[in-house]
Amino acid sequence: MANTKSAEKAARQSSAHRKRNDALTSQLRSAIRKATLAVKAGEHAAAAAALAAATPIIDSMVNKRIIHRNTAARHKSRLTKQVRALAK
Repeated sequence: MANTKSAEKAARQSSAHRKRNDALTSQLRSAIRKATLAVKAGEHAAAAAALAAATPIIDSMVNKRIIHRNTAARHKSRLTKQVRALAK
């Protein structure tokens, strides 16, 4: 339980931020999952489209400080590598 006005406000802010961050994280995971499933299905066109849709979402999460930039780079790199492997 918060003892001061400022602690009460911090608790409210924390709750609001957590809800927002959970929603954004879910959006990020969904985008990555769609691309991964398309790769596993072996559909190059669908995988490329899913990657193109996921890339700006991943970048957006970095700007909002939901994930670290190196994590975003790793996700994008691995997905791109998998999609390019399908083309061969």
